[in-house]
This record gives sequence, C-alpha cells and structure tokens, in this order.
Amino acid sequence: MENFQNIVVEIVDQTAVVRINRESKLNALNKETIAELKHAVASLAENNEVRGLVLTGTGPKAFVAGADIQEFLAKSKAEAMELSAFGHELMDRLANFPKPVIAAVNGFALGGGLELAMACHIRIASSNAKMGLPEVSLGLIPGYGGTQRLPQLVGKAKALEMMLSGEMIDAADAHKWGLVNKVVEQEVLMEEVYSLLNKMYAKSRNAIATAIEVVNTGFNAEQDGYKAEINAFGQCFGSDDFKEGVSAFLEKRKPDFK
Repeated sequence: MENFQNIVVEIVDQTAVVRINRESKLNALNKETIAELKHAVASLAENNEVRGLVLTGTGPKAFVAGADIQEFLAKSKAEAMELSAFGHELMDRLANFPKPVIAAVNGFALGGGLELAMACHIRIASSNAKMGLPEVSLGLIPGYGGTQRLPQLVGKAKALEMMLSGEMIDAADAHKWGLVNKVVEQEVLMEEVYSLLNKMYAKSRNAIATAIEVVNTGFNAEQDGYKAEINAFGQCFGSDDFKEGVSAFLEKRKPDFK
C-alpha cells in the first residue's frame, strides 16, 4: 500500500485499519482525503489477504468532525455538485464493499464524518462519541448521502429532527436509535471491533459477500431485494463453502472455509 498524506493504512492480521490522519483538523474530510480513501478502498477490495475493513480517526477526539469548510468557499453550484458526487462515490464504494466494514467511531462524527460512518456496514462507538448533521447551520444540507442513509437507520422523524436542528446526539442516544450497534469505552474500542470481525472471519467469505450485496439491493428502489435473495440463495448452493458448511454441521465439527 502506497504512502498517503491524509490517511494511514495498516493491515493487522486479516483486517485493514484505515485511519483518517488529520488530527490537527479533527480529521476533517477534504477532497484529497476523500480521493485517498477511494484509492485505498478500491485496492483493499482486491486484496485477498484482507477479510475486513475498519475506518477510524487519529487521536482521542474525533472520528471525522465534518468536511473541511475552507473548501466550500467560492464554489459555484456546478462545482458543489461535482464535490458532492465525488463524495458519493466513496460512500457507495464503502456501502458495497464485499467484506465487512466497521466504523470505529472514536469521537466526533459530524457532517461528512457521520456520513462516512453511516456508509460503513456497522458502527461501534466509544462512549465519548458525539454525532450529528449540522449542515443547516451553514445554509446547507448533507451532501454525501446523509439525507438518505440517516432515515434508513433511525427513521424519518428522528433523522429530520437531527438534520433540521443541526444538534448533536451522544453515543448512548445514537445506540438507542440504532445509529450505532454498540457503545464501549474508548480504550477497548478497537478490541471490540477486532472481536466482532474475528467472529465473521470464521464464517464463509462467499456467504458474507453475498449477504452484503443482497441486503444493499433491498435499499435500491429500482431493484427487487426479495428476488435478489432468491437468486443469491440458489447460487450459494453451488459453492464449495456451502458443501463444507453442511458437511461440518452434519459431522458436528467446525467448518474449515477456504
């Protein structure tokens, strides 16, 4: 993996840990950081040694505390739409990543930072984390998928409350509303993430990729998630993982997925 200016990529056993590394800016997302993340995500998707991906921020304060507002100055409408589309490409790559993606939310996740976390499949937060979409305070709306993903996670009414007030919620409230899967103390955050991923690594790589794909299909208004499930279920029956999984179950042993 090449050297990046704004992110750090480390492979720990079978897990790729990607840290947004702009601590002095509270890890704010600028265009260069988004470009580096897109490049890293594309490369890691092709790396067969990597079974899962973790996104987190450097330092104890922030996951990503929003977009870099300096970049917004003097942009035309067309340039703003181009920037939004550029961010959407990253979020869509994460959402459709064929391996588990966990956001380790280690502090503030605001604006583009919360949108980045929501694009991940699972979110585990440290107890000090705070989340929100404060764009209305700038006369804006979320531009990296937040208007669509937040209602999917917390429901329309809570999403609108958060977006229209621009106020933050704490980790406990985020957990109550289903925005994060679990809340732990910051010092054990990565340990918790690795523990969950290791449970997944013991399962079929093919089945995990298929499940991610079919679940995402159900959120696409142009596709029929139920039909996709039927087709994918049938496809699994032809896989080596299925044969090994069933054999292991009948023989009362742990499966050895290749």
